[in-house]
Amino acid sequence: MPALAPGNTNLIKLLRNLVIAVIAIILITSFWPFRTVPTGSRGVLTQFGAIKKIEPEGLVVVPPWQKLALFSIRAEEAQIDEADGSTSDTQPVKVSLTVRYSIQTDRVSEVYEKYSHNGDLSSYVQTATQEVFKAVTARYSAPDLIAKRSQVSFDINQALKEKLNMYGAQVINIDMRNFSFSDTYMHAINEKVTQEQLRLAAENKVKTVEAEQRAKVVTAQADADALKAQADGEAYATVTAANAQAEALKAQSEALAKSKDVLELRRIEVEKIKAEKWNGELPQHIYANAPIPFLPLDGNK
Repeated sequence: MPALAPGNTNLIKLLRNLVIAVIAIILITSFWPFRTVPTGSRGVLTQFGAIKKIEPEGLVVVPPWQKLALFSIRAEEAQIDEADGSTSDTQPVKVSLTVRYSIQTDRVSEVYEKYSHNGDLSSYVQTATQEVFKAVTARYSAPDLIAKRSQVSFDINQALKEKLNMYGAQVINIDMRNFSFSDTYMHAINEKVTQEQLRLAAENKVKTVEAEQRAKVVTAQADADALKAQADGEAYATVTAANAQAEALKAQSEALAKSKDVLELRRIEVEKIKAEKWNGELPQHIYANAPIPFLPLDGNK
């Protein structure tokens, strides 16, 4: 057998070393014991298919005869579009929901073994939400389903929490949207709302008119009371004045009746005043029973 040239020998050695390096890299990579469990996950360590341990976040040492699977415990979303239900008065109803959930950390092993190897339970959540929505809406009539929407949402949330707990999941929150009935029922609802608004508007108008009429009556009554009070005051003043005048006349009459000399005294006083003011001229005409002026006896004017 001919000897290999030195150049060929070096090439063969190089190829051999390269193959050995690749095999070593493959072996080291395959049996590298140090792994990392990222934040928001758990590591499920299995040996020949059986779960041996649940590893927390951080560095994990995995022996070559075991395998490490990453299991998410982060919040996940399940979209349920147009879930169907029926009210207690047989009105069909639809709703779209978004359910946010996460796996309970102390039940990762159970969920991995029974339902999911990565923490995704969206198919179970969708089915459970459909069932819960039908069960809850069947307890309400259509009007109550509209009027008590917050209570309906609470009932769905509580029922879904109990349902998903069976799968090792916990509900974070539920968003309800596109809550709707059939077109016929919605038209009837809108018509009823319109009629109710018209009725309330008519009642408010009647109340306004009644209030205005009551205000007018109160104003008229106040004016009448004022006029009556004024008339009563004037009448009272008149009666009071008349009574005072009558009392004065009565007192004067009583005084005259008690002393007739008072009248004579007054007459004399009047005549005295007239005499003091007489200018000495006699009147041109003297009427019957008229008094004759006083004449001095000494003949002086």
